[in-house]
Amino acid sequence: MTIIPNDLTQEKVESQKLLGKVAIITGGSRGIGSTIAKELAVQGANVVINYNSSKGAAQSVVNEIEELGGNAIMCQANVANMEEAHYLIEKTRSLFGRVDILVNNAGITRDRTFRNMSKEEWYEIIDVNLNSVYHTTSAVINTMIEQKFGRIINISSIIGQAGGFGQTNYSASKAGLIGFTKSLALETAKNGITVNAVCPGYIETEMFAAIPSNVVEQIVSKIPMKRLGSTNEVAEAVLFLANSSYITGQSINVNGGMYM
Repeated sequence: MTIIPNDLTQEKVESQKLLGKVAIITGGSRGIGSTIAKELAVQGANVVINYNSSKGAAQSVVNEIEELGGNAIMCQANVANMEEAHYLIEKTRSLFGRVDILVNNAGITRDRTFRNMSKEEWYEIIDVNLNSVYHTTSAVINTMIEQKFGRIINISSIIGQAGGFGQTNYSASKAGLIGFTKSLALETAKNGITVNAVCPGYIETEMFAAIPSNVVEQIVSKIPMKRLGSTNEVAEAVLFLANSSYITGQSINVNGGMYM
């Protein structure tokens, strides 16, 4: 079942590139994920906002999308858990009959120098940031192969490319996403499925707001564009890949020129 909002004018329908598509955004209740969800919904997609514990924030995103005339639902699932991740995919399929776009955005940080890092801090990051992508993608891949259509977009990071002090766990998880992206792209290209990564640099989010201002100034001084990125700029890259049919296995950098 494909749901199309009832209040769309013909002009608006024609301008919406993702009209009727079904998109899942993991970690879609806050920050980059919530902006991606809203951008895809504005473009006509039926959006499933996945969250783990932020129910109120997820509901707020749903409300915003509905106020814009879009269609969205929310679904609680800890995608680090394989059974819950599979539930997310199956619930989406049962409601909409298909899954066209999977944005693997769920991610956390547990920064610590390697000598002081606990095994819990290592495994938690790998489970949430990397294993979750295996869980969701393994649940959706056969559906996309049957459809002969799919867009899998993995949110990696500049830290997965360049490294980061005190971030061996986070860097390993995000670098792993890039390798995952390239290999799966090779396997699925013949099936009409594209697999790409977006690698944000330093983006102005709630998480980043907790960093002391003097540290932020040091970071910004190293960015060629001399400013932080916005969540909208990351969402634009995701939208571009969602609409692209001949780009696969790529990492799109949204970092103001900080890493090239």
